[in-house]
Amino acid sequence: MSLVALQRNGGEAIYSQIAKLLKEEIASFLTPGERLPSENELAERFGVNRHTVRRAVEDLIAAGLLERRHGKGTFVLDAPADYVLGSGTRFTENFESLGKTASSRILRKLVIPARGGVANRLKLAENDPVIWIESLRLADDRPICVISHFLPQRPIPELLDEYHGGSLHEYLAVHHGLKLRRIESLVSAALPQGDDASLLGMPQNQPVLRVKSVNVGERDGTPLEYALTRFRADRIQLRINL
Repeated sequence: MSLVALQRNGGEAIYSQIAKLLKEEIASFLTPGERLPSENELAERFGVNRHTVRRAVEDLIAAGLLERRHGKGTFVLDAPADYVLGSGTRFTENFESLGKTASSRILRKLVIPARGGVANRLKLAENDPVIWIESLRLADDRPICVISHFLPQRPIPELLDEYHGGSLHEYLAVHHGLKLRRIESLVSAALPQGDDASLLGMPQNQPVLRVKSVNVGERDGTPLEYALTRFRADRIQLRINL
């Protein structure tokens, strides 16, 4: 590529000028999922050092236009996927309906005492045992969300040992005859906490979408799951069908 003329004696920083030029090219020429030239290639093109290019790229990552994939490079972000929130929402079905491969990874499984909001939403007494499952959900091997599932231990004591991944709701339906129905979802935005940013491959200073959901058994309306989901906000848009 030919060298691009930058205003080196003007009031605007060089990295900011490069970021603007790249933003225009992303809007005009590049397609979602396309790989950006390497930092070395961009540095040569703009006649600057890699540090200046990296700062420009970081600005565009922060703006939600690019994402850096470890060991693969920097890519133009896809348009956010529709994630439907409904009474029977399932992560796997949502993404497979969009032609994407859904997968999950269990991060931890524990029995803990019910406290505070968990006890209230599951209508349990304080310190009643609940199964806590933490999972990372991916679409086409790209992290989408981290979910904390809390379920009362009494009706499904085998869950901790028997469940090894995949759709939790499908497992409960097939192995325990428990079909779940969502009755409430509270949506808010917050900065990632703990190791969520690292798991989701995103900056610590960008917000996630937090969805608190209560799922009950279809047969009798007993609360069977309280789930706290943290979505990468740049990869999904929540669709609430009324």
